[in-house]
Amino acid sequence: MKSFIEKSLTFSEYLKLIDDLILEGKTTGTNQSAAMLGYGKLNRQRMKRLEKTVELNNSLMERARNVKANWIWLILTEGWCGDAAQNIPIIEKIAAADPSIETRYLLRDENLELMDKYLTYNARSIPKLICLDAETFEEIGTWGPRPQVAMDYFFEMKHRGLEKPEMMENMQRWYLADENQAIQNEFEKFLEDWKKISHE
Repeated sequence: MKSFIEKSLTFSEYLKLIDDLILEGKTTGTNQSAAMLGYGKLNRQRMKRLEKTVELNNSLMERARNVKANWIWLILTEGWCGDAAQNIPIIEKIAAADPSIETRYLLRDENLELMDKYLTYNARSIPKLICLDAETFEEIGTWGPRPQVAMDYFFEMKHRGLEKPEMMENMQRWYLADENQAIQNEFEKFLEDWKKISHE
């Protein structure tokens, strides 16, 4: 795991990579179609909006400030990913509440060896967060690619036979309606659970 951390990006480096690629008419990953570039641009705008508007619930903020466990949150992602755009700004706000939590980023398609150890129902779903002990690099826990209630909605749509574009549009509507409450509620629980594991 140490080798992956050594080649990972900080959040600001990750954003700069996305922005530089967009200026070149590109996005991250191997698929450089017009559609993927469109997703890349749209999701970068979503991230900017959330970075400005997200406020953590008081109970989550309190829990995040008291982690004090020295974690690295290694996050597998891509610039074109809609779920990443909706969830990463919230993850960053949580991590920023306690200096003992450091976030690092890896592009999924350049790190399939690691990604394939963290599949979701046999799929390379992102974002995928791996919580590691910053000193031993031992895994504490994982989260992703989306809150469980959103995952349930995704599979309900899949079961109904909806086409992928419609599913993606409906997921973005779900995120807007949820106002990032589901992910905040989940992380409040995860922080408590991971902290117990860290101090065992």
